[in-house]
Amino acid sequence: MTFEKHVTFTNTIITFILCIMAFIMIVPFAWMILTALKTNQEAVSVDPFFVFPQGTWHWENFGSVWKSYNFFILYKNTLLMIFFRVVCAGLTATLAGYAFARLRFPGKNILFSLVLVQMMIPAQIFIIPQYLMVSKLKWLNTTQGLVFPGMVSAFGTYLLKTAFEGLPKELEEAANIDGCNIGQRFLFIMMPLTKSAMVSLGIFTALFAFKDLMWPMIVCTNSLTTTLSAGLAKMQGQYGSQYPTMMAAAVIAVVPMIIIYLIFQKHFVEGIATSGGKL
Repeated sequence: MTFEKHVTFTNTIITFILCIMAFIMIVPFAWMILTALKTNQEAVSVDPFFVFPQGTWHWENFGSVWKSYNFFILYKNTLLMIFFRVVCAGLTATLAGYAFARLRFPGKNILFSLVLVQMMIPAQIFIIPQYLMVSKLKWLNTTQGLVFPGMVSAFGTYLLKTAFEGLPKELEEAANIDGCNIGQRFLFIMMPLTKSAMVSLGIFTALFAFKDLMWPMIVCTNSLTTTLSAGLAKMQGQYGSQYPTMMAAAVIAVVPMIIIYLIFQKHFVEGIATSGGKL
């Protein structure tokens, strides 16, 4: 077998495996959409021929769940939480990352060790003290309460510190010679060069905020202040085994993230590649 044929054969195998993996990941979403268009009897059937709705496609399932819950409120609360968490995490992580990477101050290594420790400890451990803090601030059932745990990101601090450390020191030295102070060096020289890392942080922060379930359920018991994830969890208790209605609600809930992904697809790919992480 020649080298060219070997490469072609290898690429074919890789493509085939990737297609299988893509199919496996798409199946749950397709199943969710198809279930939303069925009757409850079809949804609970184990007949393999009931993959697609039989006869009429029941679009009224979407109207039923839309009338039961005010999705505009859920959308607004979720998008506000995502927006403010991304802004706060980006601001604090950028400043802290620059300080840990470029500045010298007493206790620097100890403080950064505490950041790493926070990354290693499960987030559930912080729920009780965070709840007590939010309660004392009287932020229960508010947007501030939803944003509170994501205002500072240990992962973001580590990511931005790594990004700043990868920049040449000559840039700061040249800026210093030109008379730039520390604020000007950070704002006009260093921070613009870490755009890819900041995009990565924004992507991960948005995804983690959208998927956050436990915190919204704890801090926002009012249906007018909760998020999509917590709203779906409450719907499960209301609709019980009415799977088409529940799947219709799930489809409605994922629409914002699908739209955001389609708009910022290029940045998503670049951000994941830059951070070396995975969704």
